[in-house]
Amino acid sequence: MDRIPISKQGFDKIKLELEDLKAQRPAIIQAIKEAREEGDLSENAGYDAARERQGMLEARITYINSRMPLFDVIDIDTLDDTRAIFGATVVVEDIDTEETRKYLLLGPDDADHKKGSISVMSPMGRALLGKEEGDEVIVDAPRGRIEYEVVSVEYLGSEGLPKD
Repeated sequence: MDRIPISKQGFDKIKLELEDLKAQRPAIIQAIKEAREEGDLSENAGYDAARERQGMLEARITYINSRMPLFDVIDIDTLDDTRAIFGATVVVEDIDTEETRKYLLLGPDDADHKKGSISVMSPMGRALLGKEEGDEVIVDAPRGRIEYEVVSVEYLGSEGLPKD
C-alpha cells in the first residue's frame, strides 16, 4: 500500500486516540468479568454489550496500528507553493452556479468535510492536486460532472486547521 499523508497535528491526535483506546481495555475486561459472574451468558445483556464494546475497541486499535507505519507525517507549517498540494487551502467557484467553496486539503485520516477539510484522495481532492489559481477543474460527482475554477490557493499552516 502507498504512503498515507497526514499532518503532524493529525498524527498526534491519532496517537492520543490510540493511547486512550488502550487505556480503556482494563475497564472493558472488568465489565466482561463482572457480567460473566452474573451467571447465564445466553441471556446476559450486560455481557453482550461489554463484548460488543470490546470488539469495537479492538477493531479500532487494530485499524490504527495497521495505518501507523503507512503515515507520511507532514508539517504543514513548512509548506508554501502556488499549486494546490497537501496542506493547501483552496477556494473554488462552481462555474454554473457561481457558488464558492473553501477546502483544506488533508489526508484521509485528517480530513473532516463537516469542518471544511477534504482528503487529497477524494474525487475533489484528486482533481485539485497540482492546480493553480485560474485553473479549471472537472469533478465527477453524484449529480454529474461539475466544473470549478480555482479562485485562490493559500497555505495557512496549522492556523488553518479546523478547531475541535
